[in-house]
Amino acid sequence: MSAPPTPRRAVLVTAASATAALVAGCGDDGGDTPAATASPAPTAPGTPPDPTDSASASAPAAGELARTADIPSGGGKIFKERKVVVTQPQDGEFKAFSAVCTHQGCVVATVEDGTINCACHGSRFRVADGSVARGPATRPLPAEQITVTGDSIRLA
Repeated sequence: MSAPPTPRRAVLVTAASATAALVAGCGDDGGDTPAATASPAPTAPGTPPDPTDSASASAPAAGELARTADIPSGGGKIFKERKVVVTQPQDGEFKAFSAVCTHQGCVVATVEDGTINCACHGSRFRVADGSVARGPATRPLPAEQITVTGDSIRLA
């Protein structure tokens, strides 16, 4: 004697659940972010940051993009989730540009040696004004508006 057939709905629900779990497990977490920059462990809502924790002591406040100390002089920092790069061409001078390469739309990967660098095709842009230092890009990175108040950098 054989077992009764499994209802079609049960098979479809099981397959959909398995597919959702597989897709969630294979999601892109931006895998090029170094493990050393991982976020600190979450705290309970309303709990103030521990002032002895170095990660929370330098973390930007709510609404703040970065602290001025987070942006190296002559270099910059990429905020991939906001698609913006903030640079400090000279001490105390802060600029912001779109982090989307004007060549084919990749998000830039690094800021080194005075340039903002796209890893997709090798374009480089100057930290001072976003202009093209090396192609294949032919257009500069568009400027973004920021405000710097004290040691706080915010998108305008």
